[in-house]
Amino acid sequence: MPRKSKRAKLILTDAQQQLLTSIAQSRTAAVREVERARILLKYFEGCSISDIQTALEVTRPTIYKCLDKALTMGVEAGLKDKYHRPKLPVITDEAKAWVINLACTKPKEHGYAAEVWSHKLLAKHTRQQAPAAGHQSLANAAKATIQRILKAHPIQPHKVRYYTENRDLAFTQKMNDVLIVYKEVNCQNQQPTSPEGLPIITVSLDEKPGIQALKNVGADLPPVPGKRSYIGRDDHYERLGTLSLLAGLDLHTGHVIAQVHERHRSREFISLLEAIDDYYPKDCIIRLILDNHSAHISKETMSYLATKPNRFTYVHTPTHGSWLNLVETLFSKMARTFLKHIRVNSKEELRERILKGIAEINEAPVVHRWKTFDFAMAK
Repeated sequence: MPRKSKRAKLILTDAQQQLLTSIAQSRTAAVREVERARILLKYFEGCSISDIQTALEVTRPTIYKCLDKALTMGVEAGLKDKYHRPKLPVITDEAKAWVINLACTKPKEHGYAAEVWSHKLLAKHTRQQAPAAGHQSLANAAKATIQRILKAHPIQPHKVRYYTENRDLAFTQKMNDVLIVYKEVNCQNQQPTSPEGLPIITVSLDEKPGIQALKNVGADLPPVPGKRSYIGRDDHYERLGTLSLLAGLDLHTGHVIAQVHERHRSREFISLLEAIDDYYPKDCIIRLILDNHSAHISKETMSYLATKPNRFTYVHTPTHGSWLNLVETLFSKMARTFLKHIRVNSKEELRERILKGIAEINEAPVVHRWKTFDFAMAK
């Protein structure tokens, strides 16, 4: 008969029991933590050291160490390893700083063909060049060593994230011009005068190119209660081409004037201008907020505008400032509604569906307002 342990009983709260049970049954927790949770549960249930050793197939020193930590420092301490460092680090802080500095350069600067460092290439270069630089501790640096050094800072020289440099020197002035227009429009919309009577009508205009006409290869499967809560769709599809949507958003009424074309050249843009010209009274000025697309300022477009003196005025958004154009919120709404997951059998069907979606918007128009800006900037 095994002798009884002289150690104190382990007292666990309900929460601690649940924690240990969860860890003991876990398939993702560390193996050592699962083993220690089982030891503590067995001891809590009254099992002897010998019974725990037999049931869990662990050594007695392992059991003693786990129990002593749990009884003296708590259950959580019994599950974890004590922090220990068997020897001082071999790689010095100066050597790590040298690696970080190296990672902030490009491989081509050191005679390699690669544009960015891989961990393998960086480790190879480190082993070759570190001793000469006075860092003998890196002479045998493996890829995993380099990974740990970079992760500690953190530096990821193998990744590239793109950004857009602001090359428009007049960005602030152009932005303020647009914001002033939005402020004026908001003031106009608050007046009792009907939009038709305004001397200046403001329209936000842009193109949404590359709308794909995708055709299903297999039929969509409808939702079935108790079997499938979603629409089933074959992941194979056929590309039928793309269409471009040209749209003008009336900032006073929310009305949308739109056309769908195969392309978005000057002639398509002029066609949209003609539709806008026909829609509004002849005695008002139409102020267009638009970007710097070549079709907007081409010779062909300028020739058309010359035939309509004092009819249109341009307010250009800054370069890389398309987010200042309110019509982008309309395009976003389309992408989240009738264009979402759209499938068609032809480009003509796609055109009809887009125009039908525009018609539905015009049945219950919503006035788009610019809200999140400081009017103090637009003085």
